Amino acid sequence: MSVTEATQRGVAGLVTEAEQGTDVVVTRHKRPVAAVIAYHRLEELAQAAEDLRDLALALARQVSDTGERTSFDEVLRAYGHTRESLAELPDE
Repeated sequence: MSVTEATQRGVAGLVTEAEQGTDVVVTRHKRPVAAVIAYHRLEELAQAAEDLRDLALALARQVSDTGERTSFDEVLRAYGHTRESLAELPDE
């Protein structure tokens, strides 16, 4: 709907439509510029975006995984520590 039509319906009218499950796309010069959607739908879209980011990360890791693993002790050695030296550090 155009900005003019949206103005005629008013905010209350647009909100009512969104609450009833109708997504409203507002256009200016025939180009979409805004949308009014129900809040639960916005939450669903945000969750879907988060899920897609997680999936992309998991797929990238799967594709780039060489199978090589580094043990905790190897990491400690690389930083000049052992499990014993960590245990001796003061708790601060």
